[in-house]
Amino acid sequence: MGNGMKARMSNVINLRTARKRARRQQDDSDAQARRAAFGMPKAERDRLRATKALTERQLDRHRLDDDGEER
Repeated sequence: MGNGMKARMSNVINLRTARKRARRQQDDSDAQARRAAFGMPKAERDRLRATKALTERQLDRHRLDDDGEER
């Protein structure tokens, strides 16, 4: 190594710390998913539910029967 080559040293990793860091990141991503799924206020959920029901009723009104006539 005296002829201009430098010795490369690897980084020492504390496995316990690495596991804790990975667990925290997983917990954060799980919490973010739960916030997206359940973090909506009740009024917003009710509004979305009503909008969906209205859309379905409108689509059903325009559905064709088997004989080819509109309802």
